[in-house]
Amino acid sequence: MKVAVMGYGTVGSGVVEVIETHEKSIKNRTAGEMLEVSHILDLRDFSDDPHTDLFTKDFNDILNDPETKVVAETMGGVNPAFDFTMKLLEAGKSVVTSNKELVAQKGLELLEAAEKHGVNYLFEASVGGGIPIIRPMAQCLAANNIEGVAGILNGTTNFILTKMIEDGMTFEDALKLAQDNGFAEKDPTADIEGFDACRKVCILASLAFGKHVYPNQVRAEGITKITLEDVEYISSAHGVIKLLGQIKKIDDDKITAFVSPAVVFHGSQLASVNGVFNAILVRGDAVGDVCFYGAGAGKLPTASAVVADMVDCAVHVNRRKNFGWGPGSEDYVVDEKSALEMPFYVRAKATESEAVALFHNVKFLSRTGQPSDEVAFITDSMTENALDKKLEGVNVINKIKVTNY
Repeated sequence: MKVAVMGYGTVGSGVVEVIETHEKSIKNRTAGEMLEVSHILDLRDFSDDPHTDLFTKDFNDILNDPETKVVAETMGGVNPAFDFTMKLLEAGKSVVTSNKELVAQKGLELLEAAEKHGVNYLFEASVGGGIPIIRPMAQCLAANNIEGVAGILNGTTNFILTKMIEDGMTFEDALKLAQDNGFAEKDPTADIEGFDACRKVCILASLAFGKHVYPNQVRAEGITKITLEDVEYISSAHGVIKLLGQIKKIDDDKITAFVSPAVVFHGSQLASVNGVFNAILVRGDAVGDVCFYGAGAGKLPTASAVVADMVDCAVHVNRRKNFGWGPGSEDYVVDEKSALEMPFYVRAKATESEAVALFHNVKFLSRTGQPSDEVAFITDSMTENALDKKLEGVNVINKIKVTNY
């Protein structure tokens, strides 16, 4: 079967490499069908690349080739990826993607187009890189009512926090190290402010609960306010700080979804996920907690997930997979600040007696060199709105959600 690749960056070049180096295993999974790359779309020149004869700068070469049945979109961004993908689906070609931004923003429209035209739109690589999570949630956990999902969904921020926790590095130094090692972009905003994780939360929430969730419905808070003082206080309570994407079912018609730093205690499966690795914990009513762990990014891990979807399309070339979700609504995702009760870590310029007067039952934390006018503690469960009301007039240095995952 002839296939094409749109975008020859890190992931796209990895897709071509995996197809060529795993020919035997691919044939075993497609009843002898080989994947043959017919076109590589990219506006750049790759004169030294061994696939020079496959390159094109004209999308129509792929669109109008009747023999090319499956296309991998690894371009990134919404445009022109959305326009190209829609035209391919309308032309009866299946499309697979690693493009989390596109799936989060336009996934519903593209899934509907795939259904209308009898083809597949698959996106295993859009969340968790090489970690299998989309297909297990859609198929293996289908007998469960999903109660919630929590995930370390961004390798850059997990690397930074790991360096702060294990090596005592400041946020700024850990970020620079991540950039020097190629784990963070020159402009790291999407990672450190939680926007990248937000897009992945949208995809997981849409899949878990069957209604599309858009990025503007998910509050994203990054890790730029985390300091070594916070790390040490939370360590004294046998916990660590992780940037988590969390999704919780409120009732049959409402969910909440958000990205924020969270205190994770050492008994959690998520607490020991370090470095650039990702993990996604799914909580089902029948299966309990199931955790998926692995490389959340990188050339070959992500490419392997893209090629797995291409293989799936080759196997299902004459039939659609029943896969996707329906439309959501503006009021479908509710504000976690009013909907969820949880404990909070609070660090403030105050005394212990003032903290007790405000919250009554608190667990005080300590650190080396703690100033006499600084207090850190963990509260009982309450909504964030209730917390903020109690803290009115208090000089709060930081506050962090405490997760129950």
